[in-house]
Amino acid sequence: MTKNIGLPVKEPKKEAVENESNNPFNGSLTIRGKLFEGIVINAKAKGTAVIQKESPIYFTKFKRFGRSKNKIHAHVPSNLTVQVGDYVVAAECRPVSKSVSFVVVEVKS
Repeated sequence: MTKNIGLPVKEPKKEAVENESNNPFNGSLTIRGKLFEGIVINAKAKGTAVIQKESPIYFTKFKRFGRSKNKIHAHVPSNLTVQVGDYVVAAECRPVSKSVSFVVVEVKS
């Protein structure tokens, strides 16, 4: 059984590892703040993925749009599987480690 995290996302089908505290669906990790979508560019570390999000920026001087890319480290719960190239939704949470303050909530593709 998973708890409601307050976001319109699909529940994970896989079962979580016993006593995992850093899991928004089964543990005590709360979701707050920003929510964003991006592509996984690195998933080599255990339980962590690097997500890249692109957003257009308008330059008024040139009257054109430019691309902005941000890399964000996110925790991957044990009941989600993430591979390089997946399109995921990440939500902000409390700091899990030095560079990880987001958690993957849904894998879209």
